[in-house]
Amino acid sequence: MEDCLFCKIINRKVKGDIIFENDDVLIFKDINPKAPVHLLAVPKQHVNSIVEIEKLSPDKVMELFKAIAKVSKEMKLEKDGFRVVTNTGTGAGQSVEHLHFHIMGKRVFNWPPG
Repeated sequence: MEDCLFCKIINRKVKGDIIFENDDVLIFKDINPKAPVHLLAVPKQHVNSIVEIEKLSPDKVMELFKAIAKVSKEMKLEKDGFRVVTNTGTGAGQSVEHLHFHIMGKRVFNWPPG
């Protein structure tokens, strides 16, 4: 999608601090972090939100979660716990209409959030 910020990062039209990449997934640092570790995991195929996840093949959905697990392990986030969350719609805080998962760690999180 031409005007999608995350598609521009995927296509290297906008710089991103990339942590992980494979054929289906890109993980990069959030530019406005809410935790000492705050990454965004995005499918390379444009999907607006989780409501449209059926547009991704089951294999691509699995690759997304495997990438999140791999990076989380490499960064040793499981030791103290970490959060993986997606926001859907502006009312929930989604500011970029491209499915993405926030991976946040290295701080204490409260429940319920926000």
